[in-house]
Formats: sequence, structure tokens, C-alpha cells
Amino acid sequence: MSAAPFLSVAASASEWPVALAFPSVPLAAADSFLERLPTVARDLVTSWLPEPLRWLVNSLIAIGVILAVFGLLFAFLTLAERKILGRIQNRPGPNRTPIPLTKIRLWGLAQPFADGVKALTKEDVIPRDADKLLHFLAPVVLLAFSILTFAVIPFGRNLVPVELDAAVLYFFAAGAATELAVFMAGWASHNKYSLLAAMRALAQLISYELPLLLAWVPVVLVAGSLSTTEIVAAQAGWKYHLIPQWHVFTPWGFAGFVIFMIAALAESNRSPFDLPEAESELIAGHLTEYSGFKYALFFMAEYFGMIALSGMAITLFLGGWQAPSPYLEFIPSYVWFAGKLIVLLLGFIWIRATFPRLRMDQLTRFAWKFLVPLALINLGNAAFWSLSFHWSAPLQLVRWAISIVLVVGPFVIMGRKLSAGVAPRVYRYAT
Repeated sequence: MSAAPFLSVAASASEWPVALAFPSVPLAAADSFLERLPTVARDLVTSWLPEPLRWLVNSLIAIGVILAVFGLLFAFLTLAERKILGRIQNRPGPNRTPIPLTKIRLWGLAQPFADGVKALTKEDVIPRDADKLLHFLAPVVLLAFSILTFAVIPFGRNLVPVELDAAVLYFFAAGAATELAVFMAGWASHNKYSLLAAMRALAQLISYELPLLLAWVPVVLVAGSLSTTEIVAAQAGWKYHLIPQWHVFTPWGFAGFVIFMIAALAESNRSPFDLPEAESELIAGHLTEYSGFKYALFFMAEYFGMIALSGMAITLFLGGWQAPSPYLEFIPSYVWFAGKLIVLLLGFIWIRATFPRLRMDQLTRFAWKFLVPLALINLGNAAFWSLSFHWSAPLQLVRWAISIVLVVGPFVIMGRKLSAGVAPRVYRYAT
């Protein structure tokens, strides 16, 4: 295990060992000014410090950058979601909040900050019989573990906060710890509705944690490493200088990516799996006894979890910060990561606006009877793909055909079995 502070894979701004270790990375792309800009900016801040303090300041810079960037992303993502949902539902969305001390509206871009001020100034109501310590710690613990998952995601070439040999295990271990905070919220509220809702939320989280974990095991099997930076490096290069060698462009990788994203929807309580805080119910699940800024912390942790899972999906299946074409490598690697992240987050919003909410029995049946078996079969598919890597050129077509059948066949068979006896949904509209 090794730990490296943010932007410190290279010893200095002029040293780029990644370009030497992985020949597929052109030195010109790794040495461009925009690519080196984060490291240069860091060195300008810390170069005058003594060596013992430099590591500490680098770590503080990493924490500050993560909180600032993803805090602002969370703020404007909420605005973007409300505006996109408004457009899809044929309504304007928030557009009235002006910039403070001015009358400039700018399409309501100040709305997230107004929401933050409102959450901070609302009364914090705590039930009389609640466990006040656990009631306070639940949202703090949930947000803390959500932020910790950002530590091992490589946001660009040499832009990884902490380099760990078992980074993928750390990511999902930190993410699984959020279940404890959900139970703490339900238990500490001293409310039967909150406790039952927390147990229902745990049932959902545990059900979809298994396919989520099984979805990334094939990536580790093929890449041969639990390090996120090495997994990204394993996806470097292009076939025929055209097709990226990302895992998603293989049959097992595409299936794993789809399973991962479906499970990520459920793990982050996003529609159509938002049963723990279903808006159609009379209560707010395990958040029933929370108000003010504590409620906002739960809300922030949900979005942080969604962003972190999207970032890990990019790392595991979409090549991480790798460019989709060798002719586009002049664009900084962190820009490519940001672009992929925005596309996945917009996909979360689009799904929320499109699909209806599931029932609890449908949710658990879909996880245990469909996603888990598919993920297990896909693990065997990835093993076959790895063992047949050295097949000759004519047999590569056979390899692709077998791998595709191992994806499509179980999907069709189990899909029909799962929907057997269920009548098709019929929509009727008023005329």
C-alpha cells in the first residue's frame, strides 16, 4: 500500500513517470501546459515550504479542492436537475432568484445558494425522546463517508488524491458504511415510522450492494489489479487508432456497466428506486424527524454518493480520464473525466424524469432474481474473455460471438421468467 498526496504522483512539475511507464501515453499530451497546470499551481503554493510541511499542505489542498469542486457541482447539479425536469414537464423551473444585493436574475443561477441559506436558517427540530447524539451524528457520518469515497478516484493524469493498491476495495468499503448512518437516523429518531423506513432502506441498499460489487469484480479480474490508476492504465490505447480499449466496448464490460449503473441508481436512492424517501408517501422515510440543515446534509450526501459512483463507473468501464481518440489527447485529461461525469449525471436526471417508481416487492425481486444472476454469469464471461485473449485472429470472431451470447442469452431467458404472469402495463389517457 502506498499513499500519495493530491497531484503528487510526479516528484515535480517537470517529471511525468506515467508517460514512461505506459508508452501508450504520448509524452506531448502529458507535457502540455494545461495538463501540467494543476501541478504547477500546487507547486507555486507549496514550493517555499519546508519538506515536512509540504506533504501536510498538499493534503489540505487536496481536501479543499475536493470540497470546493464537488460542493459547487452539487449546488448547480440540483439547479440543473430542477430546470431539466421543469423542461421535460413543460414548466419553467426555478428562474426568479436574483444574485444577492442585485436585481440580476441570470436564469436563477443563485437558486442553490438561496436554498442553502434557507436550510441554514430553518429551525432544527429534535423529538423529545430522540437520542440527541445519534440524531446529530447520523447525517454527519453519512456525509463524511460519502466524501471519503472521492479519495481514490483518478480525476486526471496524476490527479488522484490517494494512491492505494486496494483502492477499489476502499471505495466500496467506505460506501457500504453509509448504511450504518441510515440505521442510526431511523433508530435515533425514536419514531416507529422512521425505524421501519430505515429497515426498508437497508433492505434496498443490501439487495443492490451485491450486484454493485459483482459488477466490478470482472474488471479487477481482467485488469489484474485493485488500483484505480492501474485499471485506467489497462484501458489505454486504441484499436486501429479509432476504437478506445475501454472495458465498456467489450460484451462483458457493457453488461457490467449496465448492471453497475442500475445498482448505483438504487444505492443512491434515485428514481425509480427512491423508495426510502418516496415523495408519494405521507412521511419521508428515515428522514421524517429531520429538518433544517440536517435534512440538507442527507440531501447533499445522496448527491455526493451519486457523483462518486459515477466517477467510479468512469474509472472501471469508461477509460477513466483517457481520451476517446488519439487525435483529441491535446485536451487535458481532467476535462475528459469531467465531460464523462456530466454525461452520466445527466443520465441520472433523465431516468428520474422518465421511469415510474417501483414497488418494494418489484425492487427486491429485480435485484435478487435478475441482477445478481446476471452479474454472476458476467463474471464467468469475463473469465472466458481473459483466458481467450491470445486466440488467433479468425477465432477472435468466435470469441466475440460466445461472449455476446453469454450476455444476451441469460438476459432474455431471465427477463421472460421474471415477467411471466405479469400483465403488460396499459396506459389510458383522457380524450
